[in-house]
Amino acid sequence: MGIPQPAFYIFKCEQSSPPGMPKPSCVTPQTQDLFQHLATKLMQEGVMGTVQPIRTSCMNRCSSGPVMLVEPGHTMYVGLTKDKIDRIVAEHIIGGKVVDEFVIDAEEWDEAISPADMRKQMGK
Repeated sequence: MGIPQPAFYIFKCEQSSPPGMPKPSCVTPQTQDLFQHLATKLMQEGVMGTVQPIRTSCMNRCSSGPVMLVEPGHTMYVGLTKDKIDRIVAEHIIGGKVVDEFVIDAEEWDEAISPADMRKQMGK
């Protein structure tokens, strides 16, 4: 039997803009420890082996940050805090139910478009 693949991947934006930049950052002095909190929570719950937290750069949802994307499911969580991460781990990752109140607004996260359809829109 091989090593099982993760059941979930959690992509946590770790983008930090320099002071004075026009767009907000997902990582500020107040939110810089959220990735570590996520990893610690997964370890405390005993699910780190089946849930892979991954640091990412910008996911282009800066005004909704701090953000993280849970796969499978394309679930984008926004406005993260330690308490929200705790609930997401408990209710979504362990419990199997998306925490709707923390999910990005549909106007900011519409349905995916295939690369083939994107090329058609671009006239290629």
